[in-house]
Amino acid sequence: MSTNNDNINKETKNPNVPNLRFPEFTEEWTSFKLAELGKFIGGGTPSSSNLSFWTGSIPWISSSDIKEDSINNISISRYITEEAIEKSATKYCPAPVILIVSRVGVGKVALSNTALCTSQDFCNIIDIKCHPAFLSYNLLRTMKRKSREVQGTSIKGITSDELQKIRLFIPKNKHEQAKIANILALIDERIATQNKIIKKYESLIRGLNDSLYQQYGNGIMTSFSELGQSYSGLMGKSADDFGTGKPYITYLNVFSNDVVNENDYQYVRISDGEKQNVVKYGDVLFTLSSENPEEVGVGSVYLGNGEVYLNSFCFGIHIANKESAYSPYLSYYVSSTPFRKFIYPFAQGSTRFNLCKADFEKANIMLPPLDNQKRIYSVLSRITTKIETEKSMLEQYTTQKQYLLRQMFI
Repeated sequence: MSTNNDNINKETKNPNVPNLRFPEFTEEWTSFKLAELGKFIGGGTPSSSNLSFWTGSIPWISSSDIKEDSINNISISRYITEEAIEKSATKYCPAPVILIVSRVGVGKVALSNTALCTSQDFCNIIDIKCHPAFLSYNLLRTMKRKSREVQGTSIKGITSDELQKIRLFIPKNKHEQAKIANILALIDERIATQNKIIKKYESLIRGLNDSLYQQYGNGIMTSFSELGQSYSGLMGKSADDFGTGKPYITYLNVFSNDVVNENDYQYVRISDGEKQNVVKYGDVLFTLSSENPEEVGVGSVYLGNGEVYLNSFCFGIHIANKESAYSPYLSYYVSSTPFRKFIYPFAQGSTRFNLCKADFEKANIMLPPLDNQKRIYSVLSRITTKIETEKSMLEQYTTQKQYLLRQMFI
């Protein structure tokens, strides 16, 4: 590959070429409207009340079946009949077909080498006039930018007419199109492999966590009220208080991590002398509510040492009883299957479920003996470290792909 960093040359002699290019190709790229590169076809949703429509063999997808930042990751789980196509707005898209999410989830792009149908959230391209994967990657880059443009406005998506007017630069040489598509496809394959590696380690740690608890979990009968003192999150704050100031742990940080991620802090203004609870090393944090009862009381443990606060939709428990509980181990305990089954009955509500905090804190829990807590933590933390290494590698591959998308297209 060669990199064209000569700004004078790029601006005056050969402007219509990408910054990064295979050296054997020198011709300028040509600008086309997207409408010139294929035929546009929409989608629709067959009636969900007619169950016979959903018993066929023709794949049908919605925007949630498309993964962001990948043109090859389509999850097909629903199939429809020919009658469903005839009696609804959905259309049969022969392969290859480029799928562009233009409404809900706007900006996603995928390439299907299987004929299928889509929901009304798609504008699809068939009868593609250039290399399908090359055009898909080109669109992935372009639609990512377009999706940012519509965020924060009243626009709900991008119309088919707007999409068809988008201009893209395409190399005339189809071998160049193929080489660009192939190198990006190789990176996508590596990213997919990396995701599988991470999922296997995550599955291993979940299974081992449950297995070790089953083997050693009947050591100490206690409760969270006996282990320490609970406290609330931030109080008396308005929207104007957030954005600058001191770090606080968000709801999503607690919900998404067994151990609080210090890279995901947000900030809140705390005045001198203001009384707010500070999270301490080893504190166990829980979410208070959710629309789903299974997601109430999701826990995380803070293992940092800085002064940090907690969002108002969570509460914390400062672990004072060090003879019964080893705080680092609790990060695995609160994510274990036995604990999730234990906490589920404490979720109360109808449309929004809230944790019955007082009853939960007093309820009996079983922990392994302290020495075994430390041994279990030692085993599981090594796998966690391996997972973090693999995630770091995934981030590097993803960054490399984004760089190539920016540099290999105009």
